[in-house]
Amino acid sequence: MKTATKNVKKPAPKTAKTAPKKATPKPAPKVEVKKPMPLVDPRIAEKAKALDAAVAKLATPGLKATRKEAPKSEPKPEPKKARKMGALDAAAIVLADAGKPMRSKDLIAEMATRGLWTSPGGKTPEATLYAAILREIGAKGAAARFARAGKGEFASTKKGGA
Repeated sequence: MKTATKNVKKPAPKTAKTAPKKATPKPAPKVEVKKPMPLVDPRIAEKAKALDAAVAKLATPGLKATRKEAPKSEPKPEPKKARKMGALDAAAIVLADAGKPMRSKDLIAEMATRGLWTSPGGKTPEATLYAAILREIGAKGAAARFARAGKGEFASTKKGGA
């Protein structure tokens, strides 16, 4: 059998005369240094610095001025606004003054005539008032300001202007 020896290299015989070659260090490859991408838009960073400077000016001595720890001015007390009368309150007044049972439609008309309450633009304020009175009667029971006097009629449980 024949063996394939075509591409096989034979090692060179070692002789005492050949000195080992010194390895020369390869030069380091040139690396291009790129500027890192800014994480924040420079315009935003400038505004943040300006804001920090403004906060530092406002800070009282002894406090570290940062955006999180900026001194807070005390809120001015707001004057209490006169609370508008609600439909239920106005209905209680009208029923107490009337001294007789009334329907919700008549209550709405009387409240508007007296200027106690007007609908803010609802289509069926009498239905809303009717439901609100029933809800109060159900929730408060005997302590409610209203009582059912008949089908669709309500009376006041208090006399003379609640």
